Amino acid sequence: MELSKVTMILRGYTYEQVRGVAEVLLNAKYVRNMEITMNTEGAVETIRKIAAEYGDRLNVGAGTVQYLDELKQVQAAGAVFALSPRMMSKEMLDFCKEHNMVSVPAGFTPSEVGELFDNGADIVKIFPANELSLSYAKKLCEPMGNLKLMAVGGINKNNVREAFESGYQYVGSAGGIFRKEDIKAGNLDSMRKSLKEFEEQLD
Repeated sequence: MELSKVTMILRGYTYEQVRGVAEVLLNAKYVRNMEITMNTEGAVETIRKIAAEYGDRLNVGAGTVQYLDELKQVQAAGAVFALSPRMMSKEMLDFCKEHNMVSVPAGFTPSEVGELFDNGADIVKIFPANELSLSYAKKLCEPMGNLKLMAVGGINKNNVREAFESGYQYVGSAGGIFRKEDIKAGNLDSMRKSLKEFEEQLD
């Protein structure tokens, strides 16, 4: 399984609200990954339900996965990828490999990024990316090679093109694709409009 270019990060939403996002993303071109964060109430059960309903059409994964026991829970629930706000242990990265999950741990410094790839990370999330210029990715790749890096933090329709042009191969966004109030209200028409405006920046 390969991730699409853009991951929609869902934090603090109910199953029904997440399901509304899934319905909209079925017609997405670039935003084909749905990440339900572990600091959401009932996250594992939401992952289980969404993966069962949409896992054959969207990439359903987990976010804010910090420990091996959490990783095991989300894998059992059907998650096909896992993001973390921090470095994953070698044991966690090995678990992902063994279970065909895409691992996306976070790093910030060149040493952290290099260590994560050495230990088997599939993609490394630069987080929080908005604390640096987006050209940081290009600066890392110049000496270290063509790294699979994901920008998370502050990505929206106004800078997503710049992120890709600056060396990132992937991005993740919690609030830069859909308006929070539209997700909470289940306003699918407004969400479709927002998705169109975001994806137009990538065509």
